[in-house]
Amino acid sequence: MLQFAQAEYLLLILIIPFLFLFYGLSLRIKNRRLERFGEMPIIKRLMPSVSRGRGWAKVTLLSVAVFFFAIGLSRPQLGARVKEQQSRGVEIMVALDVSNSMLAQDYSPNRLERAKLAISRLVDRMKDDRIGLIVFAGQSFVQLPITTDYVSAKVFLNSINTSSVPVQGTAIGDAIRLGIKSFSLESENSRAIVVITDGENHEDDPVQAAADAYGLGVRVFTIGVGSAEGKPIPMENGELLKDKDGNIVVTKLNENMLAEIAEAGGGEYVKAGSRDFGLDTIVDELKNMDQKDFKSVVFVDFDEQYMYFFGIALFFLVLEMLIGDKKTGRKLFI
Repeated sequence: MLQFAQAEYLLLILIIPFLFLFYGLSLRIKNRRLERFGEMPIIKRLMPSVSRGRGWAKVTLLSVAVFFFAIGLSRPQLGARVKEQQSRGVEIMVALDVSNSMLAQDYSPNRLERAKLAISRLVDRMKDDRIGLIVFAGQSFVQLPITTDYVSAKVFLNSINTSSVPVQGTAIGDAIRLGIKSFSLESENSRAIVVITDGENHEDDPVQAAADAYGLGVRVFTIGVGSAEGKPIPMENGELLKDKDGNIVVTKLNENMLAEIAEAGGGEYVKAGSRDFGLDTIVDELKNMDQKDFKSVVFVDFDEQYMYFFGIALFFLVLEMLIGDKKTGRKLFI
């Protein structure tokens, strides 16, 4: 599979159309100056060695050289081989609430972005564990299946917003049940679900879902995001979310609910602070869980291909330099 390590250099290819444009404009200006001395058919007869076709040929060769040079700068790579990797750790499924209430600004800039930052830092600390992402509101979806590809985890994490789930609401129980189904078969007794939410459940029975998970060997931890006094919910148009009666909706942290979920799930409840989001406490608990050996297949040893494209670019550049602007008039045979 071909990939580009520095794909931003591919933008240099956009220079090519301007090379033809500038050369065409220069020819036009040159012809207008020559027209001051007489009619063009006569002037062309007086300059038989001038070749317009060679000029366009030189621009074309230069453009091809720029094209391959840009590809070379972008560092194309090929995956040389795959390797089976052995690791030992636990599987963690992070269930992140993306309902509108997570836009409340108890934290800077808001609950959701602060939670994403904390998860990103958690991924940075991981070494051999597997991680997956579930987003939930009125429904739940697996954003990223269980994986050891931490780079992909951060990419998927950055793409999460309140539009990731089309149905609004907060179905914590549904997210827990989906998390149970998302673990691999080989991770028995080394599985954990970390639910990050404000705890305002409106859809189902999350306590029973957590108890079911614990019965299957999955521990459920909860992180409460928000404040007891609550905050209004800002919308994209700059206004605050209101209910059907026109009253401003205030979303509050339901710590009692989250504590019950964690207790039923054999885990622990932590209230997210402005500095310490609570993941450190949960990570310490996860380290005490049974660790399992996992096997995963990863790409290693990417082969750099840039030198071949630089060589092709150099060839066309030298060829462009060897072509003169004028006709030589030489013949191979007399």
